[in-house]
Amino acid sequence: MMRWLSRWLAIGGMAAVLVALAAPALAEKRVALVVGNDNYRNVPKLQKAVNDARTMGDTLKRLGFTVMVAENQTRAAFSQTLLAFDQAVGPGDTAFFFYAGHGFEISGQNFLLPTDVPPATEGQEELVRDASVLADRIIERLQNRKVRTAILVFDACRNNPFERQGTRAVAGGGGLAPMMQLPEGVFSIFSAGPRQTALDRLSNNDDNPNSVFTRTFARQLTEPGANLVQVAQRTRRLVSELAETVRHKQIPVYFDQMVDDVFLNGLAKAPAEAAAPPARPAEPLQQVAALPPVQRLAPANESVNAPIASFSRHNGGWSVVFSIADPTLGISWRIGETGEFRETGFIDTLDPRTRKRMPNPSIELPADAPAATIQLRYVDAQGELQGPFPIRFDPEAALIRDQRKILDMTATSWLSFREFNGLLVYYTHLMSYRCAIREVRVGIDSAVPDKVLKMPPCDPRDPSAIPHAAQPYLKLAPATKSVSVELTYRDGSVSEIKSFRR
Repeated sequence: MMRWLSRWLAIGGMAAVLVALAAPALAEKRVALVVGNDNYRNVPKLQKAVNDARTMGDTLKRLGFTVMVAENQTRAAFSQTLLAFDQAVGPGDTAFFFYAGHGFEISGQNFLLPTDVPPATEGQEELVRDASVLADRIIERLQNRKVRTAILVFDACRNNPFERQGTRAVAGGGGLAPMMQLPEGVFSIFSAGPRQTALDRLSNNDDNPNSVFTRTFARQLTEPGANLVQVAQRTRRLVSELAETVRHKQIPVYFDQMVDDVFLNGLAKAPAEAAAPPARPAEPLQQVAALPPVQRLAPANESVNAPIASFSRHNGGWSVVFSIADPTLGISWRIGETGEFRETGFIDTLDPRTRKRMPNPSIELPADAPAATIQLRYVDAQGELQGPFPIRFDPEAALIRDQRKILDMTATSWLSFREFNGLLVYYTHLMSYRCAIREVRVGIDSAVPDKVLKMPPCDPRDPSAIPHAAQPYLKLAPATKSVSVELTYRDGSVSEIKSFRR
């Protein structure tokens, strides 16, 4: 360990870190370990992993982290590095672990490969296990140190490093498996999805020293006022778009078990600050494909709780339900800034707060209603008129949000098995709500979805209708026992992987 620490000091000149490691960890510190492995002895060498670790180290230093950088780690050096990381963190701290290098999945467990991992062939999985670092163990160690927040980033989704021409490779997968069962307070992000490979570069002319994921993720981390989920969502979208320019499929995935929002570069701006003209065009805090945030309205009178609205699409058109915090004696509305207000009427229910009939909180809009502003006003319990309150109606955004909500609530109905001239699995339900979906992937007798299902395009005029020519099922082998499914939504977020058994 002394040789490793001496080399660290010689490279970084960080004598103060030794003091930090020797002293008890102070509460609420930010501590990061970044690891980059390029110089592999028995599997293919990498070119950018060390650069990725250095870039992430510099980025995290700017965000207030005490950073430990470890390069080209053998198994013994990796163990010493993790021990030093353990000693540097304590109760209440934020711990950040970044790894770039070869990763390997065996039976659903993720292993980080040190530079001296031995060559392995078919049947030698245990050799790889024993010579590598189990990713789940890093989480356990941080939990044992009682950190408040643990962030793990893996840029390790590459091809199977044990493949050799003319030999049978060790059973496992290049890259890493999803880490869906995370404990509370842990956030992880992977540079690519299951069975996808991460790009080091976009072309032979791409001279960026970092991988496509790391160059994007590091930049997004420094955006002020974005929480960690927003950073992951933006990274996911941008990396996916970059990969598509070279006809490659790479969609980073993240798994979030945070209790609170985590901001690494300042909190979101207060309303007064947000009103000030920005020095440059400001990116919205959360970009969701054509989907605005929850409709929260600015009331004319700040002492009044403003209404909110939810939109749902059905065969006959749109239903709009208003939610008003105050007791009301009547509700009226109109489209746009001019024209007469129309009363919503009443329903056959007494409001116990006013002891009068409850105003109807909903209205109907035609299926082809264009984007518009709904002006809403109501009479409060004292008989005073409140409003009007502007509510923005965006049909495309409302449709995506409504169908996403339905899919989340009906996850047990995504797939269904039927036997008809063989074994079939139907995904009619997913087709009915396809406007909220970018991609559907399934795995046949596999926990990792690796097959893309073809979905017809969304028809906003009749979004739930399934085209006559569409085939809403797959034919399966009679011995099939289970099918896993994963949805990528229009906003780039990914569902949990659901498993359906016969």
